[in-house]
Amino acid sequence: MRKISLLGATGSIGRSTLDVLRRHKDEFELCAAACGSDTHGMLAIVREFRPKMVALYNQKSALELSKILAGEGIKTEVLSSEQGVCECAIAPGKDGITLCAIVGSAGLPSALAAVKNGITVALANKEALVMSGRLFFDEARAHNSRVLPVDSEHSAIFQCLPSECQDTIGFCDLNKAGVSQILLTGSGGPFLKLPLEDLAKVTPKQAVSHPVWSMGPKISTDSATMMNKGLEFIEARYLFNAPDHMIKVLIHPQSVIHSMVSYKDGAVMAQIGRPDMRTPIARALFYPDRADAGVEPFDFTRAPSMQFMDPDFKRYPCLKLAMQASLEGQGATTALNAANEVAVDAFLSGRIGYPDIASVVSDVLSSERPGTVYTLDEIMQADRAAREAARKAVEERAC
Repeated sequence: MRKISLLGATGSIGRSTLDVLRRHKDEFELCAAACGSDTHGMLAIVREFRPKMVALYNQKSALELSKILAGEGIKTEVLSSEQGVCECAIAPGKDGITLCAIVGSAGLPSALAAVKNGITVALANKEALVMSGRLFFDEARAHNSRVLPVDSEHSAIFQCLPSECQDTIGFCDLNKAGVSQILLTGSGGPFLKLPLEDLAKVTPKQAVSHPVWSMGPKISTDSATMMNKGLEFIEARYLFNAPDHMIKVLIHPQSVIHSMVSYKDGAVMAQIGRPDMRTPIARALFYPDRADAGVEPFDFTRAPSMQFMDPDFKRYPCLKLAMQASLEGQGATTALNAANEVAVDAFLSGRIGYPDIASVVSDVLSSERPGTVYTLDEIMQADRAAREAARKAVEERAC
């Protein structure tokens, strides 16, 4: 049995992963799991899967879980804080897999810990690459760690590339493989057709109501602003060693085609399927094989008419900001991600309006010029500076 560590176990990706594991109990052992503060969610996982260790970032929640497990006679070790999560990340050993699904910058240290220990990393945390792409893959190469994409779009691109590119993620030669362009699709979120003047009235409840995917509030808001696609644009650059001009973002409201790869001979390869995260999760866990993920095949006889369009940067200024930051380098993309996390949190808590998310990010990118960042210390310093600038920008706009 192959050992699995699941980071972000109580979130939407975590729940989908657990469903895949239930279908293949004879092939995988959940040896470790981590989450933020969801004591009862983690308790349910421990009762069902009996991992050897779990970790919660929140120390109070970890203590609560530890007491409950002791009362039930369950001997799972309960850890806390970032250090505990990093210990869970390396628990599977070199023959295992760590699935990284912690949302935001909080997921970077544990993902790097897994890579530095030569563990196969199934990566659903796009922020890890947005903040540390070059460092991340340099460490992966140095420690012989395989990185497999779990984001639906990047898994789709991965599946549309030849095996020589799949085997050299982070360093693949797209030109040699005959690739002319990566076509990164996005649904456009819930406000694709909303009049531009009405965006100022958007509420958090409306922003998290995604028309296709079921996600947490932060990612759902990022999907509405298309910052999520901007972060994926940056992630795709590092995963597939692609220059910015080789990546094109397309709006595809039906979310049937999860992304495409265009080749020099005119062929376009597309990965098509239902909008269900269990498909890319299973692809990563079983790679290079395929297995039942519990997802029904796509029925072309019932397929909706498919639409494609270029994104309108007036509607999606966050996407344009991300693409501009990508051109400026790792310091700018780190600042972009940090500012966005602060701005989205402020929006979801009702402190700023929906259009202010892009305004806060723009202010930070205009003021924060961290230059070249590479080491984890440099990255985290740039992250902290951008967050402080974002908090000031939020206060200036606070409702």
